[in-house]
Amino acid sequence: MAARARREPALATAAVETADNGPDRLDTSFLESLVGYNARRAALHAIAIDMEVFAAHQLRVVDFSVLSVLLHNPGTTSRQLCQALGVLPPNMVTLLAALDRRGLLDRRPHPTDGRAVALHLSAAGARLTRQLEKAVAALESRVAGRLSAEERRTLHALLQRVYL
Repeated sequence: MAARARREPALATAAVETADNGPDRLDTSFLESLVGYNARRAALHAIAIDMEVFAAHQLRVVDFSVLSVLLHNPGTTSRQLCQALGVLPPNMVTLLAALDRRGLLDRRPHPTDGRAVALHLSAAGARLTRQLEKAVAALESRVAGRLSAEERRTLHALLQRVYL
């Protein structure tokens, strides 16, 4: 992958002309030096593509995240979901209620904690989640297609070091 030349931040706020970007390209070099800015831009790009798949099923990214975690971790509690996904408990209650109304979840007594509820996907929820995971994996390949498999692994590891 060709390395992109870095520019020093310009003192003026006007457009900066570079050989590869033309006269209308603004100098965003400072922003591009920030992990958060780059992560957000990459996420927005990837999520915009994924949203087409989710929207067809009246789901959001967070809904898909919950469904995927439950598919791979049956019996998870809402508290565990909040911690794993960084969702506030009141928001999780609303989200789970919506998924439950759609028949995508089953709530069962927790096997070891009488105060907790174990969350499982219903048969319909599991089918939908598997279908969505396949579609998202295909889109992920398209989004990250300019990266080699090794570069993807490295990117994942580096991003996870920032938030884990």
